[in-house]
Amino acid sequence: MSVIYIVFPLALLIAIAAVIAYIWAVRSGQFDDLDTPGARILHDDEPPEQPAADRKKSPPARQ
Repeated sequence: MSVIYIVFPLALLIAIAAVIAYIWAVRSGQFDDLDTPGARILHDDEPPEQPAADRKKSPPARQ
C-alpha cells in the first residue's frame, strides 16, 4: 500500500508533462496540416530550364 504514495504522484507528473507537451505542439503548429506533406511526394517536379545554347542541340521534350 505504501507504493501508491510513490506511484500516484509519479503518474500525475507524467500526465501533466504529456499535457504540457501536447499544448506546446499545438501552439507551435505541429498539427496544422496533416495531409499535404504525405501527398507532396506524388506531385511531379517541373523540368529544369535549359540554357539557350543547349536548346538548339537537344530535341524537344515529349509530353
